[in-house]
Formats: sequence, C-alpha cells, structure tokens
Amino acid sequence: MRKARFWNRVARKYAADPIADMAGYEASLQRTRGLLSTEHDVLEIGCGTGTTALRLATSTGRLLATDISAEMITIAKEKLASQPIPQLSFALADADVPMFGTTTYDRVLAFNLLHLVIDLDQTMAMAAQALRPGGLFISKTACIAEMNPLIPHLALPLMRAIGKAPHVQCLNEAQLRAALTRQGFQMVSVERHGTKKKDFRVFIIASKPLATDPPRVSTC
Repeated sequence: MRKARFWNRVARKYAADPIADMAGYEASLQRTRGLLSTEHDVLEIGCGTGTTALRLATSTGRLLATDISAEMITIAKEKLASQPIPQLSFALADADVPMFGTTTYDRVLAFNLLHLVIDLDQTMAMAAQALRPGGLFISKTACIAEMNPLIPHLALPLMRAIGKAPHVQCLNEAQLRAALTRQGFQMVSVERHGTKKKDFRVFIIASKPLATDPPRVSTC
C-alpha cells in the first residue's frame, strides 16, 4: 500500500525527530494515564515507533500497539527489546481494516492518526467494534482544516506530489466529533493540551455507551 511505503521510507527519520511540544505531549500522556488501569486491555492503533505505548504500557493490564508500517513496528520492537515491558506487544495492522475482534478491549487509543486514515468512518466503526460497552476511545488529532489555509490547499498538495507527505484528511474538531457520533460514541471530553501558540491538536475522549448511559460532554 502507498501509505505503508511512505511511512516505511521515513520511519528512521520520524523516530529521530524531536517532539515539537513536549509539555503538551506530557499533558496528554498524563491525561491518558489517568484513564487507564492495570485491569484494562488496551489497543493502540497507529502507534508509530512505539514511544507513547512504551510510556503508557505499565498503566495497563495488556497493551497491543499496532501500525501499518513494518519499519515503524521494527523500530518499536527494538525499543521494547532494550526496555522490556511484559504487558506490551507490537504488531503490524492497518487502522482502516477491521481486524481487532469484537468487544475485546477496554480502551482504544489513536494518537496523531485520524487525519491519516483513508476512511474515517470505517476506522471509527472498527474502534467501536473492538471496544467493550462502557469502554473509552481516546484520541489526539491534528486538525489540518484549522491551520492556515495555505497549508491544506497549497503546501500539502505540493508535498504529496513530490512524495514528501502522506495522504492527509483536512479535518476540524466538529468533523471528528461528528464521525464519532455517527458510530454511536458519546463525547466525554474535548480538550486542547498544547502549550505553544494556537493548538491545532484536539484531544477527545469518547465512550461506547451502555444501553442506559445518558449523553454527556465537557469541553476544556
């Protein structure tokens, strides 16, 4: 697949690049960790080179972290070999393809991924299928549509044309929330954790409801 080829090619550089907003990243990790338990079975889709999975795994009972890129998974496994965590495993998988079972997980994580999938509704449906009732979908997504219009309409098309950028969906917060709602999720919280200028990455917590759950949402 074209998107797998792109990420395989850039995986080593991606692994070496520093996190742009470390304070914002740490805030998201802390928030996520507070939603995990050592009794939880957790799935991460689009785990990249495994940095976040390695940070969160000890707060879970079991964490399966997946990515479409074989080279990304190779790097993640190298990291895990040097820092063994028994409850963590990495596997090759496509977030656009339902393959994670039904009502198998208590939490599904998707960080810096949803703007990269081909079919957002299909990915949301897969996450809903994989979650147990009452489980949480936790995501952080770059909202490209909220950036300077020159980025989605000029810079990204040019970069894609010369092979310097992957497929990207130009989403905003409202579209992400709508996609989750279409798959039956209830919004729990919508947050921004960035510490530098305007934050284009939206952090969303959504639940797969029990039959009796009322709607609820908070915005930070």
